Amino acid sequence: MFVDSAKIYIKAGDGGDGCVSFHREKYVAAGGPDGGDGGKGGDIVFKADDNLSNLIDFRYKRKFVAERGKDGSAKNCTGRNAPDLVIKVPRGTVIKEAETGRILADISGDEPVVICKGGKGGRGNSHFATSTRQIPRFAKPGFRGDEYEVQLELKLIADVGLVGFPNVGKSTLISVVSAAKPKIANYHFTTLTPVLGVVRLDENSSFVMADIPGLIEGASEGVGLGHEFLRHVERCRLIVHVVDVSGCEGRDPIEDFEAINRELENFSEELAEAPQIVAANKCDMATPEQIERFKQYVTEKGYKFFEISAATTKGTQELVKAVYEDLVKLPPVKQFEAQPLTQEELDDKLLSKKDFSVTVEDGVYYVEADWLWDVLRSCNMEDYSSLQYFQRVLRSTGIIDKLEEMGINEGDTVNIFDFEFDFVE
Repeated sequence: MFVDSAKIYIKAGDGGDGCVSFHREKYVAAGGPDGGDGGKGGDIVFKADDNLSNLIDFRYKRKFVAERGKDGSAKNCTGRNAPDLVIKVPRGTVIKEAETGRILADISGDEPVVICKGGKGGRGNSHFATSTRQIPRFAKPGFRGDEYEVQLELKLIADVGLVGFPNVGKSTLISVVSAAKPKIANYHFTTLTPVLGVVRLDENSSFVMADIPGLIEGASEGVGLGHEFLRHVERCRLIVHVVDVSGCEGRDPIEDFEAINRELENFSEELAEAPQIVAANKCDMATPEQIERFKQYVTEKGYKFFEISAATTKGTQELVKAVYEDLVKLPPVKQFEAQPLTQEELDDKLLSKKDFSVTVEDGVYYVEADWLWDVLRSCNMEDYSSLQYFQRVLRSTGIIDKLEEMGINEGDTVNIFDFEFDFVE
């Protein structure tokens, strides 16, 4: 089973919490706060693995969460940083944000790529000691790690892509010019998955060819199998368009040629402008008139034309040599650049981290804010300085202003994650 697309959820580890601790040792007076910082959460890292050929593993496991950093401890001991979670994918996998389609990374090289960064550890209470606050009974919680729902798309890395209608001889061609062994039979859609083959001219000259299956008219709109595999042509530096010049299935080779080119153009304008060589296959079954008619049409459009018979290997070596000569002049295989967030998107992301809502039920004001849980659990409400810190957070994030705007009065009850207190102006 060939799987070239999968949606998964990834989350980097949260940072460990800072520690609230006070030095206690015999003969040491007034040891003071000595709570250590929390450790950093693990990153989510993607790495190319040439032993993988598709994304089938991600059909069975869809959630990947890195470890959380360890909490700080007494004696100013910092918590251990969590290890990174390395996810191995086939080379050529493009990672996109599922919601927006924004490209996060193209895993084509050997370098691992960090997609989600782990949260920083929270600071221990030793950081909050001052001349006027000598016994701070609160510490900072660890920051949350990044999280995404991502779409993985495998775009095969090949120099040359074979395109054409089903049963025109693409599989036969790749089998005679490389060591690839695709399934070959005299019916449509014999090849149901892309096939890669290395074509070697000599010890120092070679290139990778891909047989892209299932292209028919309407493929770019989801007809047949083509919409699943057109993405694999995107990286190809050169396209070899294989056409059945004999018309043995009752189709006109010129109409076939134009139909496939329309599908490439509808899928991607950049793909339609890619260099293209036309291979007129099954010329051993065609009449000279058929070959000459198609040749004249193709050459007038400026394409290189080759008569071949993949079944008898006639003309295949000449085609391979011409392909290699063109590849030498072309730029390397395309890589997709990561798309950074715009300033507006960055601002929205920062604001979303401080989103909150306030509702009133039976005279109780309920404040809902996911991020506020970390602040709440880090505070000691029986300690005055810790309580002041919590009040400053509510004021600086606009929660108190919102409560006053909604008409809260002194003595009214406020509920935050089931922690209730009376509002004081």
